Amino acid sequence: MDAALADMKAASKAADVIEIRFDYVDAPEPKAFLDAATKPLIGTHRPVREGGRYEGDEEQRIDLLRRAAALGFDYIDTELDSAERIGEHGEAKLIVSYHNFERMPDDLEAVHARIVDAGADVAKLAVMATDICDNLRMFDLLRAAEIPTIGLCMGEEGVISRILGPGMGSLLSFGTLDTGKESAPGQVPIGDMRELYRVNEIDGETRLYGVIANPVAHSMSPAIHNAAFRAKGINAVYLPLKVADVRRFVQEFKRLDMQGYSVTIPHKVDVMDVMDEVDQFVRDIGAMNTVVNRDGRLCGYNTDCTGALRAIESVMGGDAPLQDKHVVMLGAGGTSRAIGYGVKARGGRLTILNRTVAKAERLAGEIGCEWGPLDRLPKLQMDVLLNTTSVGMHPKMEDTPAPAELLREGMVVFDAVYNPMETRLLREAAERGCVTVSGVDMFVNQAVAQFELWTGGDAPEGLMREVVIKRLSGR
Repeated sequence: MDAALADMKAASKAADVIEIRFDYVDAPEPKAFLDAATKPLIGTHRPVREGGRYEGDEEQRIDLLRRAAALGFDYIDTELDSAERIGEHGEAKLIVSYHNFERMPDDLEAVHARIVDAGADVAKLAVMATDICDNLRMFDLLRAAEIPTIGLCMGEEGVISRILGPGMGSLLSFGTLDTGKESAPGQVPIGDMRELYRVNEIDGETRLYGVIANPVAHSMSPAIHNAAFRAKGINAVYLPLKVADVRRFVQEFKRLDMQGYSVTIPHKVDVMDVMDEVDQFVRDIGAMNTVVNRDGRLCGYNTDCTGALRAIESVMGGDAPLQDKHVVMLGAGGTSRAIGYGVKARGGRLTILNRTVAKAERLAGEIGCEWGPLDRLPKLQMDVLLNTTSVGMHPKMEDTPAPAELLREGMVVFDAVYNPMETRLLREAAERGCVTVSGVDMFVNQAVAQFELWTGGDAPEGLMREVVIKRLSGR
């Protein structure tokens, strides 16, 4: 009880309503919560069968909810299969809940109708999203509901329902006090709900953006773009979008009139097929990372290349710093493709090395350059080394794509990995006198270019860099 009361006090600083999960508390005392409350309270006593922790006598569980209502809780929450057992609940409003921790049910609307028929003051539906498009069905339900309704999709694919839900008609959305204190999968910490996504400011005029990726939880793009929108006073929110089928996603999400996307692993190539228009440079390189909605037409661009080359050339000097330089690039994926075309266009002599040699050969054939396996690296004399693989990325931070003995003084070494900010490759390169370029620089540069494509205005570059560095350093 002491810990629960302390958490309630902390949550009250940010939340509009506090849900007390009696099933998480040893010997819960409803009156103690009421005596300490500064915000309206929801009393919930969730049994194991509905994803909660209560395993005791059913009548005792229901009786605790009745007592909470009689004492003055603003809401009590019970399950659809036990709603009729609550009986009188005084002035407390009755939330009748349905949970499905496996999937979105085919009869979602029928479930909602049964909740309404059970006498709910508020209907609540929480279902597991197995595809991001499940959120669209939940939004449709919320817009059509005739009684106050809470609708959300659980899991990583359902995070956007927690952010956009209130703007779509959900009575409220659930956040967690802190990471590690979630009571359902996909809950977002209250600090992020308020500050990062500004949930309470989302309205019918809010422009929607996001990053298409799989996985997406690690992405820092929401942090930097939302900070940039806020700094510029733009009514917009940028969302994490875990997408499995990019073609289906793009077609289905046209219903939300999303204004732009960042695109990252593994969708940079496939997404091109569902664009209405593709920039010529994107056609040349065969990969894109940016979508701009221009009056309903989805247009594809690539800012990876300009972001990387700007970072690399800034440390080299001269009018054509890459001209005639031997550039060795490790990797043959979407980012590699974009940077490789850029290097070739700048007059660099490019060699592509990759673990899967066939991919290196195929990409080199398209660009018009040399190629080979990774074990060819020790035999090459190079001016610039580019790592575009994920080797050295968190959590495998002690891995490196190039042995330290191959790094020589004066060489330029670039690592597209930005988490950690200093990879083992960059650390060892600096120790040997190389000029190093962090993936943070590329990441910020490409994000700046995206922001300016979307808004037509200048991006707050300094702020965006500061956000990235703070996130990576754990501040």
